[in-house]
Amino acid sequence: MRRGFLRIAGVDEVGRGPLAGPVCAAAVVLDPDNIPAGLNDSKKLTVKRRDALFDQLMRCADVAIGEASVAEIDSHNILRASHIAMTRALRGLRQPADFSLIDGNMAPRDLDLPHECVIKGDARSLSIAAASIVAKVWRDRLMVDLAQQHPHYGWAKNAGYPTKEHKAGLKSHGVTQHHRRSFKPIHNMLWQDKNLSD
Repeated sequence: MRRGFLRIAGVDEVGRGPLAGPVCAAAVVLDPDNIPAGLNDSKKLTVKRRDALFDQLMRCADVAIGEASVAEIDSHNILRASHIAMTRALRGLRQPADFSLIDGNMAPRDLDLPHECVIKGDARSLSIAAASIVAKVWRDRLMVDLAQQHPHYGWAKNAGYPTKEHKAGLKSHGVTQHHRRSFKPIHNMLWQDKNLSD
């Protein structure tokens, strides 16, 4: 394996842009003898293909998920929260990785193992592509669950991103505990409501 490292984890996160829900990261150590065919950047795959690959990866790879909550996003910032989620994912692996490939140009500051940042890593590394698939499917399913409790925002389809349906839901039903108060559209809504009630 590369540079003598045997357990190389690909790490990616999803959910920086939504107005609601946690940010989620996945760490995946692939089995070199059992790599699912068709791994690619999750954004380039159909929902059906992503779901199938997710199920395969959960069976044949060492996979861990990390999340950072809405409260953590609001108290730190979205970049720091996504790094917290990445670190948690790496710590959750069944066996520790001895090297990690991090999607993007910045690694978590408290990462305590050798690593390399890979820009557009989900198109350049199979293990990062695997992590992107796992993180995306995991978070999408989580937002479908939250949509059962809060059906007015379209989260089952938009995963908390600021679509027309989501914005319309915010206007008619207001802000939930799952909305990120530090994000400008939510912050501005709450500010307006406060000023109107003062």
